[in-house]
Amino acid sequence: MATTETFQITPEQAELYEERFVPALFGHWVDAVLDAVGVRAGQDVLDVACGTGIVARGAAERVGATGHVTGLDLNQAMLAVASRLRPDLPWRQGDVAALPFEDDSFDVVTCQSAAMFFPDLVGALREMGRVTRPGGRVAVQVFDLREDQPAYGPWIEMVARHAGEDALRMLGTYWVLGDRDLMRERCAAARLRVTAVHDYERPASFPSVEAMVHTEVNATPLADRLSQAELDAIISDSYAVYEPFRTEGEERLTIPLTGYVLVATPE
Repeated sequence: MATTETFQITPEQAELYEERFVPALFGHWVDAVLDAVGVRAGQDVLDVACGTGIVARGAAERVGATGHVTGLDLNQAMLAVASRLRPDLPWRQGDVAALPFEDDSFDVVTCQSAAMFFPDLVGALREMGRVTRPGGRVAVQVFDLREDQPAYGPWIEMVARHAGEDALRMLGTYWVLGDRDLMRERCAAARLRVTAVHDYERPASFPSVEAMVHTEVNATPLADRLSQAELDAIISDSYAVYEPFRTEGEERLTIPLTGYVLVATPE
């Protein structure tokens, strides 16, 4: 079981997450999650592993004054940024392995781009179902397998040629839940009945190819392992990998990112 000492990040890392990763990656998936699960006015919504709160903020706009949105995360630094951006919303520190809420507390529970980090995914899904009211819905968004990513897949393979096979592991966590059948099995083990699986392609956007490399590398232990020569080589080869996705004369990089939102209801 994870503890509140696990996966902690610094305030500086949390600010960097909101500044770089939210606009580059996660912000593009908010509507996909909320549309898939049908968040609407008056509902009580819990966003699990909320990070700096991008999904919770979007849900708050939809539920309006008659609804309630709560964000929960293990990282106090993430919650500090979330609270600064939306001080009117409740932000709770807690572990998805033991959610600090009574049974049947929420109409909707969402989890965006985080399930791959849960040490006990079935237990986490079971907890999300426990706090969901009968007839309510759980929405979990994850990304497709690395080999099914048209842009990220070739890029990660290129990085591994320079940085070694460990790079596949360090850059591979986001893609480990791409098998939809295995996710269905995990939901069944957690006593969640899958009602829909929605496929999406959303952009990942960065100011430049070099900015993309620095953003991704600095989010992993690779940042401390690469020599300057290796980093320079990765940046150089990234231009070749992403050439099919770049617009001539534009520095900005926009690449496709594929994934799905699984919607389930407690049995």
